[in-house]
Amino acid sequence: KMSSAPKDMPSPVRSIRHTQQGKLWRHGAGILCVGLCAALCLAVYQNAGDATPSILLGKALPSAPLKATASKLAEGDAAPAEGDAAAAAPAGVGGEKYVTDTSDGAGMVMPAVVIFGCGAVGLAFAAYLFYTVSLISLDSEEEDEKLVASTKASDEELKVIYETIREGAKSFLWAEYQFCFVFIVVFGAIVLVLVSHTTENGEAVWKWDIGALTCLSFVVGGLTSILSGYIGMMVAVYSNARTAVMAKKDGAEGWKGSFNTAFRAGGVMGYSLVAISMMILYMLALVFREYFTKMEGETRTVNYKELFECLAGYGLGGSAIAMFGRVGGGIFTKAADVGADLSGKVIGVGDGKKLDEDSPYNPGVIADNVGDNVGDVAGMGSDLFGSFGEASCAAMLIGSASIAIEEGGWSALVFPLFISSAGIIVCLLVSFIATDLMPVVKEEDIETALKIQLFVTSLGMTVALFFISTIVLPAQMDIQGVAQPVTPLCLYACACAGLWGGCAIGFITEYYTSHSYQPVRDVARAAETGAATNIIYGLALGYQSAIIPVCIISVIIFLSVKFAGMYGVAVAALGMLSTLSTCLAIDVYGPISDNAGGIAEMCEMDASVRDKTDALDAAGNTTAAIGKGFAIGSAALVSLALIGAFITRCSNSMAKSQKLDEQGVDLMSAIVFSFLIFGANIPYWFSALTMKSVGLAANEMVREVGRQWAEIPGLRDTASMSFEERAAKRAAGQTLAKPDYARCIEISTNASLREMIAPAALVILSPILTGSFWGVEAVVGLLAGALSSSVQLAISMSNTGGAWDNSKKFCEKGGLNGWFMFRTGDGTDMSEEDFKKAAAQYNGDSCLVVPGSKPATASKPQGQSQAGGPMMMVPGWTPASMPPHSASTMPMMAPGQAFGYPSYSVQVPQSGRPKGYVSSQMVMGGRFGTEEEMCEVVVAGADFGNAVEAPSFKDWISKLATTDPERYRKIMEGDEGVKTVDGRTCVYAGKKSAVHASCVVGDTVGDPFKDTSGPALNIVMKLMAIISVVFADFFMSINSGNGIFISGEIMTM
Repeated sequence: KMSSAPKDMPSPVRSIRHTQQGKLWRHGAGILCVGLCAALCLAVYQNAGDATPSILLGKALPSAPLKATASKLAEGDAAPAEGDAAAAAPAGVGGEKYVTDTSDGAGMVMPAVVIFGCGAVGLAFAAYLFYTVSLISLDSEEEDEKLVASTKASDEELKVIYETIREGAKSFLWAEYQFCFVFIVVFGAIVLVLVSHTTENGEAVWKWDIGALTCLSFVVGGLTSILSGYIGMMVAVYSNARTAVMAKKDGAEGWKGSFNTAFRAGGVMGYSLVAISMMILYMLALVFREYFTKMEGETRTVNYKELFECLAGYGLGGSAIAMFGRVGGGIFTKAADVGADLSGKVIGVGDGKKLDEDSPYNPGVIADNVGDNVGDVAGMGSDLFGSFGEASCAAMLIGSASIAIEEGGWSALVFPLFISSAGIIVCLLVSFIATDLMPVVKEEDIETALKIQLFVTSLGMTVALFFISTIVLPAQMDIQGVAQPVTPLCLYACACAGLWGGCAIGFITEYYTSHSYQPVRDVARAAETGAATNIIYGLALGYQSAIIPVCIISVIIFLSVKFAGMYGVAVAALGMLSTLSTCLAIDVYGPISDNAGGIAEMCEMDASVRDKTDALDAAGNTTAAIGKGFAIGSAALVSLALIGAFITRCSNSMAKSQKLDEQGVDLMSAIVFSFLIFGANIPYWFSALTMKSVGLAANEMVREVGRQWAEIPGLRDTASMSFEERAAKRAAGQTLAKPDYARCIEISTNASLREMIAPAALVILSPILTGSFWGVEAVVGLLAGALSSSVQLAISMSNTGGAWDNSKKFCEKGGLNGWFMFRTGDGTDMSEEDFKKAAAQYNGDSCLVVPGSKPATASKPQGQSQAGGPMMMVPGWTPASMPPHSASTMPMMAPGQAFGYPSYSVQVPQSGRPKGYVSSQMVMGGRFGTEEEMCEVVVAGADFGNAVEAPSFKDWISKLATTDPERYRKIMEGDEGVKTVDGRTCVYAGKKSAVHASCVVGDTVGDPFKDTSGPALNIVMKLMAIISVVFADFFMSINSGNGIFISGEIMTM
């Protein structure tokens, strides 16, 4: 049984709930303004139902298509006579929209069995994964003896922190979802009214059943999105402490247990989200199919076009809630993250003392950990759910325009859901690779396991897609915009292009965001000269990283349109999303690992626990970037497919000579090009709003942290103590000061709910107002501009932020040590070029020498073999004689020899690493100083049983903070150099150093890039497009699609 938070622990629920309920009416009023604005359009132009209104706002309606030219008339396309609406009516408009349903009993059974069967398997597997995670106890005494020793107090502290994070996450989601419920009700009413106002035979009519069904699907989509986000967040919060507990195990078992816990918890969200959303969408489709069915004797006819038009509301509901989840959650998490980082790691608590990333005495730390869940888990889940729903709806809507697909029966129409069904099974089978077949047993295995998981999943889907395409689809299909008949192999190629294009984008993203590769290391090393150069390098990396992914997306679009038109683009998007279960598992794994590390730090667990969680988190940052790459790529394809669906739906109400899906959209048209430019500005406008919101909230957070350190008695002093000092005070029975975590959670919550309204209103209103006032051609330009701009900006922002984050992790890992020269000014400094060449061989924490340490000693019976290279004292071997300064001969003993046996020499070349048994990463030993002093060399790999291990530099610098604070400050600020094993003097560039502070500044700048604005841009392009699809008939009812200002060039009916 989980212990609850003690009464003296501030409760985020108690402190937030009253504030939020008092302000809820403001949120509702803001949403109501959206409805009033749209209703005003309808009220002002109430005569839009007139088939041929002559004059409005002083401007005459065009009575003939403005695009018609003398050449077109010469070819026989005569303009219809004025008032001859029937003659102008396109084929199918106002005529028979119902088609004969060719699906027999088996044709309906197979989709139901496959979709519901695979969905049930996905839910069952998610339940199994949750069960395996739940077996882990938070009480150390209930675990086996392999657990590292943990005190009772540490276990109790872990439970308290776990409960506090969980309560904070639940309280924020409740506050946010209250707003979302109000939005669903208000905007659902707007959908009901405006979608009901449509056209038929050129006349505006009211179809309340169409509006009601679209509203129903919108509500269901919104509630499903809320459910998906809630499941993911609660599972993540439930698993973070258990991941930290598993990291307490020694060696390979600790690595395997902690990785598997985080990965399986991510899988719970991945499989449950795909299964639930797929089954609910299919159930809606079945219900709507019955409504749009007519029986003529024994013949069933179905109006598939209106069926899937109404079903598009499902994607709208998902994306609308995802917008609030991404923006609200992103503002919450980054306000807390930036505020906590700046307070603890840059500003510090005075006297040059800085706090660790997740110090329990930083008031903003709990809000930071809560934010990891509400933004990176709940927000991401809603985002990818929206992509799935929109891609499926777009594909089915465009497919319903093909007579061949309609005649192919129900199975062919719901082909997109077959892809998702197969994805669940393939991801499930492959998931055992990372957890069982190739488990993680050391740090280097983490990224490898995740990449293999993603690659093999894509390989399995390549095979599955072939069988699905050839079995389900008709042999030939006529697709709008494609001259030749489309075969199943064409659509298979489209799906594979999306699948492997997404995989390639993911791996390219990894290259630009992982500190295992050169780009991120270059960004980190740029911090040598301060935060400014680190930021400049990071921005350049982000812009550069967008080049190849954009090229890949362009190639996918080109091939898909050539092979199968806009239907091919929608199938390519579904191909990219077919591995969604695995992608979500990998993506959610990151925030869980990050939270686990935070909990380990706050409970002040053993350093080995934090080393594991830090490694998991660093890999999680990379996998999160890979997930964002997938999300951006799929969002671009989904958005384009939705633009195609919008054009298709508008064309159903146009004369044949005016159909946009046949005639195309004139890019050089004044209205189209004008809104193309304006649409490209929307992502920048949106990013400005969200980033400023993060800045304002973070500023308030920093001030609050400073207030608590100043006003809470003893908090600043407690925060500046070492772990040993705090442990001593606890042992003496003293009570240590605690921060007011709840106040910081309240600040982030209020800021996120307040600041998310303006960006959301911009995205929701822009297509509605554009279509109402300027017409459907303006909407096409708006959507195309927003799409092209959002893709570039989203990739660059996400990768820039990811690179800054992992450059900070690289610095904290010690990767920058040995790279930056300390200039003594005594004429003995090396050249910069020689220094860097040496640094390429000797770098990291292991290259640093502990000043003043005594040589290690070892005793071993003569004649016994050594397990590795020997350790010995080398008199006269000084820094001046070590590489790269000169070649030297170093007497060594061969493996297998004992002391006193003959030795041999190892030649150390001028430019390279020592040859023989000396590793390039030597364990540091005795003190380097004058040439008369002895230099101890310990050969890597030596094993002497009872040998005394030399102290590590990391341990030494940590103790120096207590024993000699002034010298510690000088080393951290770069005023005193440290020696390396090859005799160079370098600037210390590890954790809490000045270089680290520069990396932290870059990371904090990048936080809203990668976790607020960047990911939310996916929803910008998708939400604008799906809104346009849902309201397409309403736009067409206003002056035949020319808008209130009659700005378009579409012929009136």
